[in-house]
Amino acid sequence: MNRNALPSPIPALFPRTEERARVDAWLTAELEGALSRIQAGPVTPTIDMAAFRAELRGYDFDTPRPLEELLRWSLERLEHGIVQMANPRYFGLFNPRAAFPALCAERVTNLFNPQLASSASSPVPVELERHVIHAIAQRAGLPDGTGHFATGGSEANYTALLCALTAAHPAFASGGARAFPGPPKLYASRECHIAWLKIAHQSGVGRSALRLVDTDGRGRMEPRALNRAIAEDRSTGAVPVMVVATAGTTAGGMIDPLQACADIAQTERLWYHVDAAWGGAALASDRLRGLLSGIERADSMTIDAHKWLATTMGCAMFITRHARLVSEAFHASASFMPSSVSTIDPYLNSVQWSRRFLGLRLFLALGAAGWAGLGAHVERSVEVIERAKERLVALGWSVANDSPLAVLDVIPPAELGDVRALVGRVVASGRAWVACTAFEGRDVVRICATNGQTSLLDIDALVAALNAVR
Repeated sequence: MNRNALPSPIPALFPRTEERARVDAWLTAELEGALSRIQAGPVTPTIDMAAFRAELRGYDFDTPRPLEELLRWSLERLEHGIVQMANPRYFGLFNPRAAFPALCAERVTNLFNPQLASSASSPVPVELERHVIHAIAQRAGLPDGTGHFATGGSEANYTALLCALTAAHPAFASGGARAFPGPPKLYASRECHIAWLKIAHQSGVGRSALRLVDTDGRGRMEPRALNRAIAEDRSTGAVPVMVVATAGTTAGGMIDPLQACADIAQTERLWYHVDAAWGGAALASDRLRGLLSGIERADSMTIDAHKWLATTMGCAMFITRHARLVSEAFHASASFMPSSVSTIDPYLNSVQWSRRFLGLRLFLALGAAGWAGLGAHVERSVEVIERAKERLVALGWSVANDSPLAVLDVIPPAELGDVRALVGRVVASGRAWVACTAFEGRDVVRICATNGQTSLLDIDALVAALNAVR
């Protein structure tokens, strides 16, 4: 062995420039072909999973295979093995087709692969994300707002609870939940995202800490019920710490009364958090942003860019007006970190340590389309739902919710049968994808506009699938 030389790089992992360029061009063409087929094909998976598992057993990783063969195999299986969010007839959960600038951002990020724990190692990415967060915060009415990007709404909401607990008791950081004289309590409506139960568990206060407040019969938190819940808990020795208002509930797209919730949180001296994972995108629209009046009073908020702002998964934001408190909640000291500016280093201000460069996706989308373009994208989704509503109501369907946020809950005419069976038939047909959910105790067909390229023909296809005779 020549001790003056190192072994060559592994070609399968680090091919030469010309080989990388060839494979990249081939993959780009293959992806475009797959996208065209996805948009015209079935929305639901068509793969035989038993056959797929048998194929997987053949990949024992003892014998290397050509990269193009592996890529082609992966593309084919994904094309038939997932619910296709890129299909314009996907009217499902908050999973939109990613916008092209966000896809470009992924390619850039993949090449440079920056580590965003520290501003010393990634000064440009850290500052770019701070700039985007500040722009969103200003749009929400928090001119001095700060925060960070997160993997999803659950992480951002978890961050909010940790901040609320830290604010509620100075000994929480060292003593945890036992620092409180009684069990801590947080309040959200019965229509909130059920991830709040997991968040309460994660934080150490326990799932029973979450008090689910009654709604007003229209899917929104009832302020009087919130007041009663807080009073009842105080009377039993519990310690209320946080009010969570939802701006865009999952089942119905409803917005809790943000101003009333802010008033109660202020009176009771509780942390006020707005979970606007879906509805926060309305801030981009001058016409719709007034729907979120009261969000500017929040101590913190969650907005998921990978929902209505159409970035790739996962790209959420935690925003707060309390920069010092965030640093207090997540402070750490490590001799191996090349940190010199502790007030901005992400690892000192967030749950994560090692972290991907998430903010470039939203930066490029905002930069390319501007507020007007993103706002028009959001407004277009609302128009899609209005068109679907018109068609269904004309055919005898009834509307259960009155959301302004591109979520429609409808009940079919009796002759179409049970809601769950109807949704099952539509999904199984592959012609469209909708969900069955419960809204105010009643099963409904949930339709959400998630794809920025859905057309009138796609709406017609959805309506036809929903009304197909059994």
